[in-house]
Amino acid sequence: MRISKENYYLDIAETVSERSTCLRKRYGAIIVKNDSILATGYNGAPRGRENCSDLGYCMRDKLNIPRGERYELCRSVHAEANAIIAAPREDMLGATIYMACTDPKDGSLVPGTCSCMMCKKLIINAGISTVVIRDTRDEFRVVNVADWITDDDSLSGKFGY
Repeated sequence: MRISKENYYLDIAETVSERSTCLRKRYGAIIVKNDSILATGYNGAPRGRENCSDLGYCMRDKLNIPRGERYELCRSVHAEANAIIAAPREDMLGATIYMACTDPKDGSLVPGTCSCMMCKKLIINAGISTVVIRDTRDEFRVVNVADWITDDDSLSGKFGY
């Protein structure tokens, strides 16, 4: 049986996540338009800085900061941001970003993940129209980015994701 196009791209995003240097979660993202991959990204420290995996610790873990909060203390540039940085905006208009998250301890898929508030803003401004997020080997969620504009979670007062 032939794999669906969504799972094909999600498989690639999952493979990209294996490059992540984060000790908490490994994210991979790919931006696709017209069946062409425009860019890939994974979460890791900015070029030239030491990664958490090299340092052997995560500052946010040391400070017991919950997921989705206080990202200014995180060493990593997020996968979505790295993919967006690598692609021209005019090419991203109307594109789809595919995302997968894996556990760095055992490589298993992490279901129920989503972009943080900062990355949602980057995705909106990049002109990306759709986000596809892997939950299991065969299941995924499709998010219409326009919904993030009308349902502005930055006004909710809730932190995390």
